[in-house]
Amino acid sequence: MSTDRYSSPLSERYASKEMQYIFSQDMKFRTWRRLWIALAEIEHELGLNITQEQIDELKAHKDDINYEVAIAREKEVRHDVMSHVYAYGQQCPKAKGIIHLGATSCYVGDNTDIIVMTEALKLVRKKLVNVIAELSKFADKYKAQATLGFTHFQPAQPTTVGKRACLWLQDFTIDLEDLDYVLDNMKLLGSKGTTGTQASFLELFDGDLTKVDKLDPMLAEKMGFKGCMAVSGQTYSRKIDMKVINVLAGICSSATKMAQDIRLLQHLKEVEEPFEKSQIGSSAMAYKRNPMRSERICSLSRYVLVDTLNPAITEVSQWFERTLDDSANKRLSIPEGFLATDGVLDLCLNVVDGLVVYPKVIEKRLMSELPFMATENIMMDAVKAGGDRQELHERIRELSMEAGRNVKVEGKENNLLELIAADPAFHLSLDDLKAAMDPNKYVGCSVHQVEKFLSEVVQPILDANKDDLGVKAEINV
Repeated sequence: MSTDRYSSPLSERYASKEMQYIFSQDMKFRTWRRLWIALAEIEHELGLNITQEQIDELKAHKDDINYEVAIAREKEVRHDVMSHVYAYGQQCPKAKGIIHLGATSCYVGDNTDIIVMTEALKLVRKKLVNVIAELSKFADKYKAQATLGFTHFQPAQPTTVGKRACLWLQDFTIDLEDLDYVLDNMKLLGSKGTTGTQASFLELFDGDLTKVDKLDPMLAEKMGFKGCMAVSGQTYSRKIDMKVINVLAGICSSATKMAQDIRLLQHLKEVEEPFEKSQIGSSAMAYKRNPMRSERICSLSRYVLVDTLNPAITEVSQWFERTLDDSANKRLSIPEGFLATDGVLDLCLNVVDGLVVYPKVIEKRLMSELPFMATENIMMDAVKAGGDRQELHERIRELSMEAGRNVKVEGKENNLLELIAADPAFHLSLDDLKAAMDPNKYVGCSVHQVEKFLSEVVQPILDANKDDLGVKAEINV
C-alpha cells in the first residue's frame, strides 16, 4: 500500500474485492480487447478482408495487456483508446491494421461502460438477494415477539419485532424489482460511429445497408446482451447512468431506514448489532457499544444518495451528438456509486446476520406502556361489568393523565392499573386488569402478516434465486 498519496477509502476499507475487480483496469482493458475481437469477427463474417489468422492472433493476446507500452504511448498522443490500439498492435503485428476498424473511441469506451455496469448490477443483485434472505430468517424467528410500536418515536400500539423487520424487508424487495427492470433493459451502444450515423461502416461495406444492419445484433449476441440501442449519437444516452445510480440510491435509502431503526433500538437496548470480543466502542468510554456498522451504512448511503445528482446533471449537459464533459465525472461517480453500495450491502449482511435481540428489555418497556394501550379493552370489560361507557371514558382519561404525571414528574412506575382497580366505577380487580395485560392481545394480525408476506412475496424470490444464496460478508474495519 502506498502511503505517500491519496487512496480511496472505498477500495481500502469498504468495497469487496469482487466489486473492485469489476471496476479495475484489467476488467476495462480486457473488455476493450474482447470488443475489438468481436468487431473483427463480425466484419470477417460479413465479408471484409479480415482473416481467421488475424482474429486468432488477437485472441491469443486478449488478456496479457502490455500496459507499459500503452502508458508510454499515451504520454505521446494523449489519447487512451489509440494508445491501447497501438499497444495491442505491437503484440499482434499481423492484425494491427484491422484493430478498431470503422470504430470510434466510444465503441470500446461506452460498450465497456455498459458491460461493466451490468456486471456490477449483477453483483449488487446477488448481495441484495442475500440481504433479503437474512432478513426473512430474522423476521420469521421474531414474528411473535411483541414489542412496543412507535409513531413519531412516541409509544404506540404494539407490533412484533418480526413485523417491523418486514417493513425493512419490503423496501428491499421493491429495490429488487427496480434493479431487475434496469438490468433486463441494459443494451449495448453497438457500432454507431462518430456521430451515431454508422457512416464509416456504410463505407466499409460499400453502401450495403443489410450488412450494416447486422452489425449491432451480431455484437449484442457475441457480448451476451439482448440488443443494442436503436439510435444514438456518438455515446449511449447518459440517461442510462441516471437509471443505474437511482437504483443504487434506492437500495441505500432502504438500508438507511433499517440502519437508523437499529441505531434507535440499540439506544433503547432492545437490539444490538454485532460486536466482536475485542472491539472497542469508544476511545474514552470503555463500556460503550456504539452501533458503528449501522452508522457506516447511513454514512455510505448518504454518499450514494447525493451521487444521484452527478449523472442527472451530466445527462442534461450533453450537447447534440456528444461532448466530453461527461468523461471525468463518469470515471468518478459511476464506480464510486457502485463501490459504496457494495460496502453498504456487505454491512447490511453482516449486521442482519449477527443482530442480537433482547426480549426481556423489550418486554419491560412494552409492559411499562401497555396499560395506556389497553385502556380501550379495559373500558369494554368495565361496560360488560355494568359501567357507563361515557362516564368510564372520562374517568379513564383522568386516571391516565394522573398515571402519566407519576411517570414523568415523580419518576415512578406506571400505576394506571392500580388507579383503575381502586376506582369503584370500573368494577374490576387488579387481578382482572393484569389478566388483560397479555401483549399478544394487542399486536393485531402481526404474526399472520409476517407469515403471509414471507410466504407470498419473499419465498418466491428466494426460490427463484436459490443458487445465489449463502453469501457472507467480510467487514474490513
